[in-house]
Amino acid sequence: MYRTALSRFKALKGHTGNLAAARYATSSALAALDTPLEGVSLPPSLPDYVAPSETKIKTLSNGVKIASEKLPNPAASVGLFVNCGSMYETPLSSGASHLLERMGFKSTTNRTHLRIVREVEAIGGSTSASASRDCMVYTFDGLKTYLPEMVELLIDCVRNPAFVDWEVNEELRKLQAELEEVSKNPERLILEAIHSTGYSGALANPLLAPESALCRLNGKLLEEFVNENYTGNRMVLAASGIEHEELLQVAEPLLSDLPAGAYPQEPKSIYVGGDFRRQADAESTHFALAFEVPGGWNNEKESIILTVMQMLMGGGGSFSPGGPGKGMHSRLYLRVLNEHPEIHSFSAFNSIFNNTGLFGIYGSTSSEFVSKAIDLAVEELLLLAKEGAVSRLMIKRAQEATKSAVLMNLESRMIVTEDIGRQILTYGERKSVQSFLKMVDEVTLHDISKLAKKLLSSPLTMASYGDIANVPSYESVSSKFHPM
Repeated sequence: MYRTALSRFKALKGHTGNLAAARYATSSALAALDTPLEGVSLPPSLPDYVAPSETKIKTLSNGVKIASEKLPNPAASVGLFVNCGSMYETPLSSGASHLLERMGFKSTTNRTHLRIVREVEAIGGSTSASASRDCMVYTFDGLKTYLPEMVELLIDCVRNPAFVDWEVNEELRKLQAELEEVSKNPERLILEAIHSTGYSGALANPLLAPESALCRLNGKLLEEFVNENYTGNRMVLAASGIEHEELLQVAEPLLSDLPAGAYPQEPKSIYVGGDFRRQADAESTHFALAFEVPGGWNNEKESIILTVMQMLMGGGGSFSPGGPGKGMHSRLYLRVLNEHPEIHSFSAFNSIFNNTGLFGIYGSTSSEFVSKAIDLAVEELLLLAKEGAVSRLMIKRAQEATKSAVLMNLESRMIVTEDIGRQILTYGERKSVQSFLKMVDEVTLHDISKLAKKLLSSPLTMASYGDIANVPSYESVSSKFHPM
């Protein structure tokens, strides 16, 4: 095809004038481009405004909520979300959530693990299970024509796990290997330490199973934990890409007999702040400074302001893998990473729960520069709370980046499913994207500084890992935020 086009082009070379004349001579005989074609019926034009898909929710008599949003694509994602995680563990069941994550989609009382794998492969689907401090998530992604098979297998795996001894023991061995790998991941260790040090109570429970618990965890303990926590009032079945009535027809009979259980009362957590330090043979010294976000997701306005605040602060690694300029408009890139090549990474982070959360700065650098790097983190946090220290242009850029990130993420049906499930667990409903975008646009410079002052008034949580000989004392860092 390309060869024919090229040969025609060569034949026309040198005859440009004649070609132009011929085109001009015949142009008057051609119909105008907006002239209707005879015998061709055109489809109706698209409307100027397409209403967003509606999220439909039904609550069963036992408290289970079934929710879905129809999307115009051939695939669908279904997820079971359980209001349960490491914060619901007791000293006896510590590590159960981490092991349950690894036991997701293993043998049930109705299927062997091999049969589950074969059934998933037969429909070209994919499954995943994940655990957090406040939520267990099981998802199944596949073509919507296989909806009945997807929903039935998903519910069977969550409701009827067999916890076969040899499978549990195999996952415990893998979990031990995972913990050894995690010990080489300082950033994850620091994030764990921030929670265990900053909180007293449920949120201080480790998300990673402690090594001391591996010899205690077994199938019987997991079964008791599931029976106690996987109840109707604490469960949401969410789906994207599926007609709601079709989902109800399949899922309702499979979930209607689930025990309702007591209405969930979130275990108590108190933010206390504190200091964590661990000397280790590491190439860099890692640190984090964090403060409490009171109210968490339930304080909707402040959680939106915090989202914009984190986008404003930004940061990342000294090398941007996403290409030149990726994220380099943020304050931490412009003011810290670009100015101090000694710093390997420097970024804002948050960890938000229903009623509380954490916000701060994580960084890594050499042992010789760590004291200066912590001073820079203190300075950036204090400037955030100072009126006039942030320009209106930077706030506007952070707002647009926040909206862009959210809207692009919601193009993924799996993220839509997760958004539906988590919002319903927190609010009992799914709030519209339009209301979120409106609240982002309403964030002001004063909102940012006011919230920053509120956060910095809470006790400091500080964590460090690696060569910590030059890490300043907790008291000296805390005094910069809370002078006597």
